[in-house]
Amino acid sequence: MFRNYLKIAWRNLKKNKGYSTINIGGLALGMAVTLTIGLWIQDELTHNDYFKNKNRIAQVFQSQTFNGQIGTGPAIPRPLEMAFRDGYADNFKYLVMSSWTTSQYLKYKETSLSRSGNFMQADAPEMLDLTILKGEKDGLREINSIMLSQSAAEALFGEEDPIGKIIEVNSQYDMMVTSVYEDIPANNSFHDTQFVMPWEKYITTQEWVKNAINFWGNNSFQMFVQIADNTSMEKVTANIRDVKKNADEDNAEFNPQLFLFPMTEWYLRGNFENGKQVGGRIKYVWLFGIIGAFVLLLACINFMNLSTARSEKRSKEVGIRKSIGSQRNQLINQFLSESFLVVLFAFFLSIIIVLLSLNGFNELARKEIEFPWTSTSFWGISIIFIAFTALLAGSYPALYLSSFRPVDVLKGTFKAGKYAGLPRKILVVLQFTVSVAFIIGTVIVMQQINHAKNRPIGYDKEGLVQIPTFSQDFSGKYDLMRNEFLASGAVVEMSSSSSPTTRIWSNRNGFDWEGKPEGFQEDLAWTEVSWEYAKSLNLKIVQGRDFSREFPSDSNAVLLNQTAVKYMGLTDPIGKFLKDNDDEDPDPPLKIIGVVEDMIAQSPYEPVKQGVYVFDKHGNGSYYNLRLNPNQSANQSIATIERVFRTHFPNIPFQYDFVDDEYGEKFAAEERIGSLSAIFTALAILISCLGLFGLTSFVAEQRTKEIGVRKVLGASVFNVWNMLSKDFLKLVSISSFIAIPISYYVMNGWLQEYPYRVILEWWIFALAVIGALAITILTVSFIAIRAANANPVNSLRTE
Repeated sequence: MFRNYLKIAWRNLKKNKGYSTINIGGLALGMAVTLTIGLWIQDELTHNDYFKNKNRIAQVFQSQTFNGQIGTGPAIPRPLEMAFRDGYADNFKYLVMSSWTTSQYLKYKETSLSRSGNFMQADAPEMLDLTILKGEKDGLREINSIMLSQSAAEALFGEEDPIGKIIEVNSQYDMMVTSVYEDIPANNSFHDTQFVMPWEKYITTQEWVKNAINFWGNNSFQMFVQIADNTSMEKVTANIRDVKKNADEDNAEFNPQLFLFPMTEWYLRGNFENGKQVGGRIKYVWLFGIIGAFVLLLACINFMNLSTARSEKRSKEVGIRKSIGSQRNQLINQFLSESFLVVLFAFFLSIIIVLLSLNGFNELARKEIEFPWTSTSFWGISIIFIAFTALLAGSYPALYLSSFRPVDVLKGTFKAGKYAGLPRKILVVLQFTVSVAFIIGTVIVMQQINHAKNRPIGYDKEGLVQIPTFSQDFSGKYDLMRNEFLASGAVVEMSSSSSPTTRIWSNRNGFDWEGKPEGFQEDLAWTEVSWEYAKSLNLKIVQGRDFSREFPSDSNAVLLNQTAVKYMGLTDPIGKFLKDNDDEDPDPPLKIIGVVEDMIAQSPYEPVKQGVYVFDKHGNGSYYNLRLNPNQSANQSIATIERVFRTHFPNIPFQYDFVDDEYGEKFAAEERIGSLSAIFTALAILISCLGLFGLTSFVAEQRTKEIGVRKVLGASVFNVWNMLSKDFLKLVSISSFIAIPISYYVMNGWLQEYPYRVILEWWIFALAVIGALAITILTVSFIAIRAANANPVNSLRTE
């Protein structure tokens, strides 16, 4: 029986090639979008699946209160380690202190390269269950050992066996390769960890780390843990919550609260506001899941509309079948079989579309998604997906067509009825409501991105290059390199800084100043800079003066940004002092000599943080900031800079970044969302237009003789076009009025996440409505004008 159903279904598809093409093409596009989004969501939800113990691994976070506002983050003090080991060891299976992931210069023979990695305690490989390809898993037991990722080892050693080989790190110390581990896949934390060195090496080579052993106020470290088998995250959090608060009386006023942040939530739920977890990338998983569902629904609506619209052409078939004994359930099965066949063809076509577009999608979404040919779960879900789509698309037509009465059909008195087209109109309204809402949402996302991009950033990022200076080789050579770079003609100014231009790496508190409110808890962004910092960035001095070599006292001077002046309540800041409130060993007071314009160093969607720029009297800069000569090409300048660099640092790889590119990365996530939304919106509109095209074709075919009679009686092309178009334009207008309030509500809620956000203007909604109407007119006009220009003799001659 089922075979017979499929034969009839195949004949009907061949008989109506045009409508079959629209149905299969529309469904294929909808299913391709849904499949692609499904693969993206699966990649998002399986983040950190590489780590077998991810359900029991966590990072220690802390929340602190500053003037009533709670800040939350992963930075913790070093003394916390011993507090946990001494008092709470039974809560943990592994406890691992770690540095932040930073780049280091690695050199073997003549090969020198820069790779990012961490200093971690010896249990890290066991906790993360790294896959060891060569060497031993306990490769961090010796202080001078280093574990390399497979790609880092191949880049350094090529075909040579790396185990036991000595490599030079930062031209400072030698390390022996003890292990090579498998590269951690891209959709996992620690993907950028291409080497691991012992925590003890970090302590012995960094004096400030060694000195932080008893300093609870220095939140400069990370701690990862794997909880014991007999406990839970909630229980351990309850045990450790007040450890720092009870141990550190000096900082108890900030009410530090410790908690475990599970690895399973790092990626998708990593946002905190005022001490509360408020989601994260999970919102995009929901967003694209909803988009995929709606795009599939649009494609299914096309099938429903075209199937029911052609009901009169199938009515006699239904009447004859019923008259010779077919039951209604048999007819339903017949029509569902047709639906299944269409969906099956569409599914295979959608796979071809996905395969052709996957590389481009990966590039746009910054993913490494592969088609899961060998995944049994994928094919199992695909079968369910095909069945669900066939049922969704075919159930209404099957129930509708099988309900015809054979007496009415065979007597020739069957009419679809006055309200027979109402469900189709409702479905068209639903289609274009979704499409218009997508258009509005995409425009607002793009507006928000452009709004932030056009925000004044406070400095000139064009022609500004930064070079990392992490190696000891750079120590004490700032003035030499500045003179060399300036003399080369490629650079017009240069400075150094303790953090990159587009980041804030350090925050400080513990200061007093004249007029400081009682109980005020300051939190200041802290950047150490050289003399020419403001000049090299083209930072505008709005009060006072810049650092100057003519004033030796500037070694204890400081610049504030405008936000810091307001934050600290200073009306006349020049000449005032920031005093260290450490009673035992205070640093010298810092004299405020100038105020600079606010510069954006964090998110361009957030307010500028109160910041201080302190003269770097110890020469601890982490970056050179170079202002390129505007009178020659950037490529020529970079080539000159590289030549000078290699002359003085032959063993260090030349690395640089354009600051405008680094700043552009701040918009990357939103731009990807905007681009993907635009693509999916375009496909949703295309699918809706396919359905509209099919319906218009059917209406024109149905009213062929009427159009012929009207033309004979003098109707113009415009009259015929208006007759065929006006109903569809009414439906799209209704869709627009439904979509506008829904879009406003959803997008206004989305914008509330951004303190610096665009205002929703009326023209955004008007533009979407005009666009939808224009698309409708173009789609309908092609069929309407062709029908209006047809020779009426051809349509009337059968009479």
